[in-house]
Amino acid sequence: MKAKTSPTPIKIAMLLSATLLVACTGTRPVDIGVSDNRLTPCPDSPNCVSSFEPQSDETHYISAYLIKGDNQQQTWASLKSLIEQNSSAEIIKQDEQYIYAEYTSSIMRFVDDAEFLLDKENNSVQLRSASRLGYKDFGVNRERLEAIRTELQSQDLVK
Repeated sequence: MKAKTSPTPIKIAMLLSATLLVACTGTRPVDIGVSDNRLTPCPDSPNCVSSFEPQSDETHYISAYLIKGDNQQQTWASLKSLIEQNSSAEIIKQDEQYIYAEYTSSIMRFVDDAEFLLDKENNSVQLRSASRLGYKDFGVNRERLEAIRTELQSQDLVK
């Protein structure tokens, strides 16, 4: 008869690591999207930025992408292409005026939810990006959206 052996510390560490990696993805939010031509407001936590927040809110406010001239469709197509080219991104939902993408960090597999709304009236793209889990994001969401802005600016599509 074989004696029961307890799990080794390596097996326990591997199991905990796998559990943690799966847990970091969180559940896809159901409360995001477009309502009354607006994106969902940011929560109080400092892990979200949105162009719909008041400019006085330095933690959450980010300016929309202001489209140059009559380049709405070209800007929208370029934005979609930039998202698709990013290996950490996956477009979950899209139409002629809305893109919802998930960005997954490479090591810890944290997921951020990014939304883009083509605002034809104001010739701009409204933005929102939020961490799915945790309290702080250490500026990751803002940096991601600003990097996209820089790329669109280099294409002379946004101001």
